[in-house]
Amino acid sequence: MTERIPIASDHAGFELKERLRTVLCDLGFDVDDIGTHGTASTDYADYAHPLAQQVSDGKVQRGVLLCGTGLGMSYTANRYPGVRAAVAWSPEVAELARKHNDANVLVLPARFLSDEDGIAILQRWLDTAFEGGRHEGRVAKIERDDQSSESADDASAGVSA
Repeated sequence: MTERIPIASDHAGFELKERLRTVLCDLGFDVDDIGTHGTASTDYADYAHPLAQQVSDGKVQRGVLLCGTGLGMSYTANRYPGVRAAVAWSPEVAELARKHNDANVLVLPARFLSDEDGIAILQRWLDTAFEGGRHEGRVAKIERDDQSSESADDASAGVSA
């Protein structure tokens, strides 16, 4: 079965989204283009919400978002349970986001990347698996429902006065 990957952008990420959509199709992915479909000014949250919902609901394993800085898209997507949206500005950051943080949404700062850079970042993110091991517990702590300061208490427990 072909993996379906949704992709979305606002106006600032539109041109790079179009290029990455083609790359994903060429790589054999079933691409769900959520929009935007032009360069007219749009609000990033209108596109981040539906993509993040798909990831959160388990309908897709991962997705790609683009906006000018990547920040607005990442803020919106990371509000959803189970979504780990990482802004990546280099292939190395994309690789570490996957290896150490199990990033399931790649967010690209389109105003600061060439097409070639965007493609290289996407490719590295797609090709990198979550390393697991010591990182599993760290990633699990992201989804804590308990808002207590348990981690801070654990860290201070080993410190003597």
